[in-house]
Amino acid sequence: MKLYNTLTRQKEEFVPITPGEVKMYSCGPTVYNYFHVGNARPFIIFDLLRCYLEYRGYKVKFVQNFTDIDDKVINKANEEGVDFNTIAERYIKEYYVDAQGLGVKKASVHPRATETMDAIIDIVERLIENGHAYVAENGDVYFRTKSFPEYGKLCHQPMEELQAGARISVGEVKEDPMDFAVWKAAKPGEPAWDTPWGSKGRPGWHIECSAMANKYLGKTIDIHSGGLDLIFPHHENEIAQSECANGCTFAHYWLHNGFLTIDNEKMSKSKGNFFMVRDAAKQFGYETIRMFMLSAHYRTPLNYSAESLEMNKASLARLYEARNNMEFRIEKASGDTMTAEETEKLEALTGYKQKFIDAMDDDLNTADALSAIFELTREINAYNGAHQDATKAFLIAAHDLFMELTGVLNLVQKRDDAVDPDAEKIEELIAQRAAAKKEKNFAEADRIRGVLADMGVTIKDTRQGTQWSRS
Repeated sequence: MKLYNTLTRQKEEFVPITPGEVKMYSCGPTVYNYFHVGNARPFIIFDLLRCYLEYRGYKVKFVQNFTDIDDKVINKANEEGVDFNTIAERYIKEYYVDAQGLGVKKASVHPRATETMDAIIDIVERLIENGHAYVAENGDVYFRTKSFPEYGKLCHQPMEELQAGARISVGEVKEDPMDFAVWKAAKPGEPAWDTPWGSKGRPGWHIECSAMANKYLGKTIDIHSGGLDLIFPHHENEIAQSECANGCTFAHYWLHNGFLTIDNEKMSKSKGNFFMVRDAAKQFGYETIRMFMLSAHYRTPLNYSAESLEMNKASLARLYEARNNMEFRIEKASGDTMTAEETEKLEALTGYKQKFIDAMDDDLNTADALSAIFELTREINAYNGAHQDATKAFLIAAHDLFMELTGVLNLVQKRDDAVDPDAEKIEELIAQRAAAKKEKNFAEADRIRGVLADMGVTIKDTRQGTQWSRS
């Protein structure tokens, strides 16, 4: 399996630190609101990577954090006149609602910054002791960026260029514009924690992830992931503080997903083109959003539009229709042993599994993996349409193959829209229509089409037989 490593800017063969095991950290949400469709992309993609690694036989420990203490959380709490933890608890619960809807599984561990404070304070203390961080006169603690010569290696920018854009904001008392806060001194009315260096306060954003990855996965991890916008400064700072505190490589593989645009413009609150997943799901459905996210390679830009969502909704419906038709056929079929022709056909169909795996092994190419599934679906539909007497054994095997591959992507697994309750009646009417057409009784064939239309059934005559779907 090859993964594109942002650190080296090339695809690399994935070789875990411990054979058969993967330690993976992915940046989670700051819990002060519902998450938006841009956030959904990394949540879906890197959960899928975890699941695919498990499918390939790895034991994966997957950590995704909750930032539950942050300026945004505090500001939201002040606006509502409640404790910051009330806000965090509310939106952590809401995160799980949307994540479950999107088919995102819970991580092995979902640490919260406030529950990892001892580990955060410990890493800050180590940085102060080894000279990589210092306590400023106002109580803030800053990381000495120039003490880490490799700073900029993830974003591939030399220190000189990064320094040119650095500024010291009002209220900051750091030694150098490039230095960044790992600890913020307490402000009136804000939650704060005691520290060994005597500066009561709360952690900076970057240090939280370093501490949580260190606590739950160890000093060196296999994979660290997140959105493209996190490369600098967040992940760059994580590398600097982690490697200076621990004296070793922080992560071997760095993965980042591309930006999501809205109608070909970058998503922005100021432009008003900002959609919460909760709202998008009401219009298109959660699974449609997941299908949309998997329809393009995760590193490419992806444009969110109503047209794109509708197209993916229709594609998803075709897969459900194929599944439901197979399950209907299985219920009616007989024959516990495949014919020689069916055995040969199944062997050919299994080739699509390898095509699927090859795509996923190539830097998680979900677009090509989906293509393999649709090709498999067309082959199954065509064969079943031409072989109305297919054995139950073959139909089950084809169905299992289809469900295995869609299951890896966590698509077409819902059962609330399973076999149509009128499927048997619909199939009978389609057979009657076919008989009428054969007898050149086109008036009767048209009448039956009308009956089907009144039932909300759309039919399409193909060389392989009549296909139907229901609106």
